Amino acid sequence: MNTRDSEIMLQLLEQNGYLLSNDLASAEAVIVNTCSIRGKAEQKAYSFIGSLRRLKEDNPDLIIAVAGCVAQQEGQKMKVRMPHVDIILGPQSIYQLPDLFQQVANERKGIISTTQSKDFTIPSFLPSLKHGLPHKRFVTIMQGCNNYCTYCIVPYTRGQEVSRRRSDILAEVRHLVASGVREITLLGQNVNSYGNDQPQEERTSFPELLRQVAAVPGLVRLRFTTSNPKDLSPALMACFQDLDNLCHHFHLPVQSGSNAVLRAMNRRYTVEEYMAQVAGLRQACPDISLTTDIIVGFPGETAADFQATMDLMEKVRYDSAFSFKYSSRPPAKSCDFEDTVSDEEKVERLAIFQNRQREITGERYQEFVGRTLEVMIEGMSKMGNGQWSGRSSHNLIVNFHSPASYSPGDLEHVTITEGCLNSLRAELNKEKVKND
Repeated sequence: MNTRDSEIMLQLLEQNGYLLSNDLASAEAVIVNTCSIRGKAEQKAYSFIGSLRRLKEDNPDLIIAVAGCVAQQEGQKMKVRMPHVDIILGPQSIYQLPDLFQQVANERKGIISTTQSKDFTIPSFLPSLKHGLPHKRFVTIMQGCNNYCTYCIVPYTRGQEVSRRRSDILAEVRHLVASGVREITLLGQNVNSYGNDQPQEERTSFPELLRQVAAVPGLVRLRFTTSNPKDLSPALMACFQDLDNLCHHFHLPVQSGSNAVLRAMNRRYTVEEYMAQVAGLRQACPDISLTTDIIVGFPGETAADFQATMDLMEKVRYDSAFSFKYSSRPPAKSCDFEDTVSDEEKVERLAIFQNRQREITGERYQEFVGRTLEVMIEGMSKMGNGQWSGRSSHNLIVNFHSPASYSPGDLEHVTITEGCLNSLRAELNKEKVKND
């Protein structure tokens, strides 16, 4: 989401005469787009913003803007802490950035634009392809969240759910595909609830939207993120069976394998319901790759609760997992819970989980050995030695040798020969080479 917001801000400023600079010291304006989902990200943001103070001292006309969730969360507190910042704006205000720049230039005083309106609508916006990857793009379909999980600050920083107009989404996808983009990822804090905030007579469900986007001529691959399991419907599962260009990957955050912890998190589903969804997805698409998010050490998590998370991991056998130790994120409700798990225990539990997940990931990768996969080329491999790198429908990185020359977005069929730590190794499919 932040990547797409950064692209939007860059395009808006370029349309108003600004040019992207690669030299921080000579820039006339600096925008820091921030994330506050975890404490470490916020700390890094503040550290970088603080480092800009010297640039401001050397060039008082420099405009420094801080956007994103930390800006929304901190507002006036950030201005007090970082008086050299000129503009503090939240996610709903990014479309006003050129006007805010002009206002600062005219008035030479700080601006805080963090108001969240219930009437906010995501403006119509056709993206530029001047920057970024030429073959794949993000398309925002909604922002905000209504779930209020007790550990999460997204509803406070991103606001309530706002679904983008279906016509605007389809117009953007058609525009991108016509410009050569081959893969689209639909974005939202909870894409499964897309359309729920719209009037009944105008409402389009997420599965319906997915089918309409998939039908855009020339779209080769379609992905989406992120989903709350409580809103996963049979209609969405059916899309994996019916849509040829919908990639075989689903990121389905579970957060914990304990029903007691899930209740305390206000996730509004049980482990049993989650496992039924996993079974439904694998029935619709046996080849599907599942990934997840895990929080260890949530307040009140016992050793038995943590073991339940380990047991869930063994049953599902995720291809990978983003896992973190719990940290308080004001004003989320869990900040008021008694933190019964010591930091040492959190660190130990996280290490245990991550070590076993790495083993399972390796085992899952080994299951691909001997299979032929279609990969979308991303460029030359970081492995060097003349290797190319592509990504499978399962969102797995595949490295392979080939005498051919490719452009990003080209498709190639390869046969997997080895499962590595973070990627797959392959060779050109022999049958295809023979036919060619």
